[in-house]
Amino acid sequence: MEQVKSLAPVQVHSGITVTLALSMLLASLGTSIANIALPTLAKAFSAPFVQVQAVVIAYLAALTISVVIAGRLGDSRGLKPMLLVGLAVFAIASLLCAAAPNLWCLVGARALQGIGAAFLMTLAMALTRQTASKARMGRAMGLLGTVSALGTALGPSLGGLLIAVSGWRGVFWVQFPLAGIAFILAFIKLPDNYDKKTTSALSIWSVLNRSLALNLLLNLLVAAVMMTTLVVGPFYLGLGLGLKTTEVGFIMAIGPLISIFSGVPSGRVVDIFGSSRVLALGLTLLAVGAYLLAFLPNMIGIAGYVLSIVVLTPGYQLFQAANNTAALADVQENSRGTVSGLLSLSRNVGLVIGASAMGSVFSFGVGAEELAHASDSAIASGMHLTFLLAGGMMLSAILIARLPVGGRVSR
Repeated sequence: MEQVKSLAPVQVHSGITVTLALSMLLASLGTSIANIALPTLAKAFSAPFVQVQAVVIAYLAALTISVVIAGRLGDSRGLKPMLLVGLAVFAIASLLCAAAPNLWCLVGARALQGIGAAFLMTLAMALTRQTASKARMGRAMGLLGTVSALGTALGPSLGGLLIAVSGWRGVFWVQFPLAGIAFILAFIKLPDNYDKKTTSALSIWSVLNRSLALNLLLNLLVAAVMMTTLVVGPFYLGLGLGLKTTEVGFIMAIGPLISIFSGVPSGRVVDIFGSSRVLALGLTLLAVGAYLLAFLPNMIGIAGYVLSIVVLTPGYQLFQAANNTAALADVQENSRGTVSGLLSLSRNVGLVIGASAMGSVFSFGVGAEELAHASDSAIASGMHLTFLLAGGMMLSAILIARLPVGGRVSR
């Protein structure tokens, strides 16, 4: 009997972990699964690529705009109730996407799905902080990083399989039952007592102190560098090295696979050594990886690219676990949703900067109006310039992380 009682808290916590992990998985899966359907959608709706791209952009834009709002509502109305609202919105939007009669109905449904995803991403992080002990918080944040990477990596392969079996609508149908399962688990497994306090949510400006502002700036810089690898990598591998599309896809999958296996260990390292030390280690690996990308691929080709990614990606997971832990460790209970929303916002803004500004740097470095007609040496020059800048950004991040700030966690 005593053994059964001792197992109960473990089973309850496992249920909470599975629920929050599934919520984060849905948000990241929604980000990546539609990308592979774009060519099929262009044919199905007889629409140019620029219009079809709105299916992806609408989701990302709605998610970015809504993350802080979702966090604020979580703080004022309760994290569990608002997560349930987000799951319901995501599920309904998935049905609307699957049943969309035309492209613009699909775009509108995807925007609604992005709003639901903002609640999932933000409140899953806040509830993880709420339910995890301080001793295991790094591990919990590492698990969310692993699940997020898994969703990103799983999206294209799962989407491709579903399109082959059931057409583009299957990409969205599959998200409905997953959201339904997550809703049921959240209703049953998430404890209500975490939401019983009636303290009012703090304002954003009262939450945004100097320490958190630096965490957000670091988050933005790192996200921009990671997105740069996703934008520039395919051009370099495909045009610079002349690899086939399938070969490019295989090599590009190495980073997400490393993220999947390094997320939880990164969290454990944070729990053992403290967030400040691991943050510094993660940023150092990111800087080294970025500079390696500036030189090694142009020296030894594919092997140099892969080696650079092998250094860069664990650095990202170490940084993510440490930075999220540091940002949320000592936050008051009635502002955890807001802080989680700000972390998501800074990451998304960084992704946009990486895709746009750093993409422009690459184009400038190549020096050709049309990348498809650029020479191998021009592509190599663009790669070199872009990741020299990325390495400089990571050196700046290391200096920012060393600034003396009251309240920074250094367990």
